[in-house]
Amino acid sequence: MLKDAGIPIAPSAYYAAKTRPPSARAERDILVSAEIARVHAENYGVYGVRKVWAQLGREGGVDDRPVARCTVGRLMKAAGLRGVRRQRVPRTTIRADSPDLRPDLVERDFTATAPNRLWVADITYI
Repeated sequence: MLKDAGIPIAPSAYYAAKTRPPSARAERDILVSAEIARVHAENYGVYGVRKVWAQLGREGGVDDRPVARCTVGRLMKAAGLRGVRRQRVPRTTIRADSPDLRPDLVERDFTATAPNRLWVADITYI
């Protein structure tokens, strides 16, 4: 495929990369990923990167070596693991099922003839 794209690559380089054993980082990533998945599952899948990283630190890391926070983030993203956010979007309006039966006292005419004759407020956010 690379040859068809005009990129010169030696066949020996391809076969060398294919038969090369996994790197030390790749092997450790497998161990750390398993520990991340365990910690995430033990905490009902709500822990995010920060809390998983802190829990691994409390447990002494993996193979008695600490795990970097960026590594936890990278591996959680690769595994599709996410934490649950506490922040809630405010629900400003709850629409009624039935039509609005309140009377329209100003008949949708918001022009006042004089000061203090017509007061209008929007309380939908409250």
